[in-house]
Amino acid sequence: MRVARFSVGGDPRYGIVELAEDNGPHPDTIGVISGDPLAMAVQFTGERVPLAEARLLAPVIPRSKVVAVGRNYAAHAAELGNEVPETPLTFFKPNTAVIGPNEPIIYPSFSEQVSFEGELAVVIGRICKEVPASRAQEVIFGYTIANDVTARDKQGPDKQWARAKGFDTSCPLGPWITSHYTIEEAGDLMITTTLDGEQKQHGSTALMIRPIAELIEYITSYTTLLPGDVILTGTPEGVGLMTPGQQVSISITGMGTLTNKVIAADAGTDDENAQQNQEQQ
Repeated sequence: MRVARFSVGGDPRYGIVELAEDNGPHPDTIGVISGDPLAMAVQFTGERVPLAEARLLAPVIPRSKVVAVGRNYAAHAAELGNEVPETPLTFFKPNTAVIGPNEPIIYPSFSEQVSFEGELAVVIGRICKEVPASRAQEVIFGYTIANDVTARDKQGPDKQWARAKGFDTSCPLGPWITSHYTIEEAGDLMITTTLDGEQKQHGSTALMIRPIAELIEYITSYTTLLPGDVILTGTPEGVGLMTPGQQVSISITGMGTLTNKVIAADAGTDDENAQQNQEQQ
């Protein structure tokens, strides 16, 4: 099942996406559902919206946080000259960093080196704390695609990553939440990132140093996760810089493609950017 958050000139709604490749009776449409699928039981309303007419939004706006994992692929750690950490290296992105498909990544004025990082994201479906790896499947609602956008030139000088990885628009998510993968299946998917159509990353989630279940066990050992919280599981090798005017697309097996264009910070006024982010939420 693919759960989308979308709008058609009005307030955000949720729906179930049916693609032509499914060979179902309603190809390339969204079956509208009532309520929030992360908070309550939902029902189909009977309304269908053509996918081409819908504006896809970030499939989830985390109620509290995005927890991201750094250096979870050995080749990526090596390409940046870093050692693989002895324990998972985690950090937070605020929910104000989240944007959806086709929303602009605003190149921050304080950086001259902004990088893409294609990642598998885990969407949490229930309140959870101290979850053993053996029960990690029980707390997962589904998966989506993420771009852990990073101001690379600020990671080192700042001595921590709040600004480098937490600035507005630094966490694109989408295009929808895929809920049919088991935790084992999600651990063997291909992540492909292109920049202006040129392939930059192509690696399997099977190469994670610490798999999804172990990450959930570790993260919930120190913080409570809430429904709608998101875990970014790390990026494979091939990360690189992007500049205003370029377009980055990330695809994961069976999960669609997340595409965002990079724009300069002065391409829109602060008020316009703030209004656009508010509409997303």
